[in-house]
Amino acid sequence: MKKTVSFILMISFLCLFGLPTLSQQEKQQAQQEEKQEITTQEISEKMPRRTRPAYNRAGRKDPFRDLIAQQETKRTTEGTEGPQVSVENLNVIGIVKARGTFTAIVTGPEEFPLFIKVGHKFSDGFVLSIDESKVVFRKTTERGSPLFKPRDIVKEINPEERR
Repeated sequence: MKKTVSFILMISFLCLFGLPTLSQQEKQQAQQEEKQEITTQEISEKMPRRTRPAYNRAGRKDPFRDLIAQQETKRTTEGTEGPQVSVENLNVIGIVKARGTFTAIVTGPEEFPLFIKVGHKFSDGFVLSIDESKVVFRKTTERGSPLFKPRDIVKEINPEERR
């Protein structure tokens, strides 16, 4: 009995005197965290903002130019938007319907397959419509000069190739 009473008294003394030390440790940790926050704020205020350096090219390359953002400075010329293939040189290989829209598979003079949809532009025209068995091209230019009245060219798939 003496042992249990002494054990309970010892535990109660530890609890009474141990709790203030735990709260002191928590206060010290909170103070350290505040100091760290203050130092990071001071450092961020003292550090200058990242700016782009001023540089006069004077006809030379700009060493500070962002190489990744070259797409913005890329120049386009007329006639390079679409493939440089004439509508008359195209052969329709197949037509596929996916998600309710038709996509035509055509080949040019090099026999390289090209997937086209309605509105696809070529050097002398564009795709007007695509049906289950035919593709309608609208020819707008002839040898570089615009046509007064555009012509529609219909190219069909061979019946043997249809399924």
